[in-house]
Amino acid sequence: MTFDPIERWNLTLCAGAIAASLALVSPLFAWSLAAGAALEAVNFRGLRGAAHALFAGQLPGGRRWTAAFGARFALLTVGIAVAIYVGAHPVGLVIGLSLVIPAAIIEAWRTRPEIDPNAPALAADDELWDRWNPWLAREIADEEDDE
Repeated sequence: MTFDPIERWNLTLCAGAIAASLALVSPLFAWSLAAGAALEAVNFRGLRGAAHALFAGQLPGGRRWTAAFGARFALLTVGIAVAIYVGAHPVGLVIGLSLVIPAAIIEAWRTRPEIDPNAPALAADDELWDRWNPWLAREIADEEDDE
């Protein structure tokens, strides 16, 4: 079985978080974090595989894919419910379920494109910068100027 770099980052972060929680918090918290991380890793692997198939144009059609998508989330819900039922610490479980987010940010940062020093850009003192809204990634409309 091969792992994508984002999955390797995810497993590394999960292992570090489990070890840190075992040393700093409690065994119950560490067990809960491990349960959440395991559920999240399996779910993310399925989600990543489906996204890869989608972008490669290899997704199976219609209802079968939708049923598999729904079944994965149903199994995730059952896994979370079972973990809570057997006494998992809710905060540890949520942290374990959420560790894919920092892994995705780290991998996106690592694989970002290089900055092209020859790319066209406005001069720093150009007046057009005042006409640009960076939050909406577009020029400011005339009616927004009046406000």
